[in-house]
Amino acid sequence: MPVIWPYLGILAVIAAFFLAERRWPNAVTRFEENVLATLLALITFISFTQVIARYGFNSGWGGALELTRILFAWMILFGMAYGLKQGMHLGVDALIRTFPPRAFKAAALFGALATALYALILLKADWLFIFGADSKGGAVDYWHRFYKVGIGLDDLRWPEWMQESFGLKERMQRWIAYLMLPIGLGLLAFRAIEAFLAILSGKRELVIAGHEAEELVAENKDILKD
Repeated sequence: MPVIWPYLGILAVIAAFFLAERRWPNAVTRFEENVLATLLALITFISFTQVIARYGFNSGWGGALELTRILFAWMILFGMAYGLKQGMHLGVDALIRTFPPRAFKAAALFGALATALYALILLKADWLFIFGADSKGGAVDYWHRFYKVGIGLDDLRWPEWMQESFGLKERMQRWIAYLMLPIGLGLLAFRAIEAFLAILSGKRELVIAGHEAEELVAENKDILKD
């Protein structure tokens, strides 16, 4: 019997973002920015302190490298949806800019649809059987496998006081570290569908920032001279 509750959890996260954004759009954007800034700050802080500990005191924390890898993955997986929402992903639009308006819009819609399908395929590829593909599994199955087995990470361990207070195992479980994988892909699909609808209604031009980035570079090329 297929496991449904992870998908319900992803839908709950998406619904929370959707409803909150209807009421407090600026607050949601600040939340996303703060999450990304916090992750980046933690990566920087951990890396800096490890360099000091390693070269200054010939010591260090064994789980630091694994934690920074996980934080970096979280930043990428959470940030790709935020980047799509803000139109920050770079792209090449030189060819489609030569298209007539209707063909240009069709190409922009295809780009948004392809992004949504990419995220959905990575989440769960089984549904591709309708196209004759023999594909199975995805991010949700991958994460759920670790959740069931309860395998710990290689080096990252819970503090001893948390082990004693909450009865936790010594090593942090992999499913906790990999939780952002299905959530990040779910948010990417959500933002891609939002972009598709915005392009369809004329509120947005593209899912990428290729042309816009060129304009920003041109406008600010002399800013350092001032």
